[in-house]
Amino acid sequence: MSASPSKGWFEIRGPVGRIERIALGILPIVLILGVWWLLTRGAQQDRVISSAILPSPVEVVKSFPSLWFQAELSRSAVASTWRVVQGFVVALLVAFPLGLAMGSFTRVRSLFEPLSVFGAYLPIPALVPLTMSLFGVDEGQKVMFLALAFFIFLLPMILRAVDEVDDNYLRTAYTLGATRWEAIRHVLLGVAAPKIYQAMRLGFGIGWTYIILAEMVAAERGLGQIIIVAQRRGPREHIYLVLLVIVLIAYVTDRLWVAVGRLLFPYEEV
Repeated sequence: MSASPSKGWFEIRGPVGRIERIALGILPIVLILGVWWLLTRGAQQDRVISSAILPSPVEVVKSFPSLWFQAELSRSAVASTWRVVQGFVVALLVAFPLGLAMGSFTRVRSLFEPLSVFGAYLPIPALVPLTMSLFGVDEGQKVMFLALAFFIFLLPMILRAVDEVDDNYLRTAYTLGATRWEAIRHVLLGVAAPKIYQAMRLGFGIGWTYIILAEMVAAERGLGQIIIVAQRRGPREHIYLVLLVIVLIAYVTDRLWVAVGRLLFPYEEV
């Protein structure tokens, strides 16, 4: 009998305690902040990297009041969040029934699968000029850009969730006398619902990765607009703060998705 791998730092799938997990998670953050401070400490002429490129952590923190009051951070965060929500709802209204129909009916799937494959390889930034030519540069363009980005992600995820429902469930339902609509509603949708919800959760997070692209052009207010202005006119400190704000908002909304998911599908936790 061969010897089992020794336990230690590189144990494959070894158990990790809660305190150790937290400490390991904090360690790279501390290292990054330490390196950042070393590269930007001291007077301007003594720094390894100029503040015009990388301001120090202290300078970033001190710029928060100007970000909050002058750049109207709170209003911009609300505006960006509302755009993400609108784009997500528009995409879901199309992707959900289409994904369910493609997973249920083979001919519907054959009809739309080429478009789904095309969308999977479509570079999302290319949608910015496309939506500008179709919808102009006002609020509708930003919402539709996000909607298309959401749709491209959501459709194959919803389709996969329906595809993964075992055929034995359908056979059992038909044996018990279920109609076609009942099989779709109670079997395909019922069994796939938790995975569809997870797809929605992941998809909503995707929107925050594209909000800067959505607000690049003619945005009166928004987190992406703050970044664009800070990149062109300064202060550069605002860029790093806004990126942190975007991550925090995305994290909080993700926790809300998780909490609602536990209420809707408590059996998934078991």
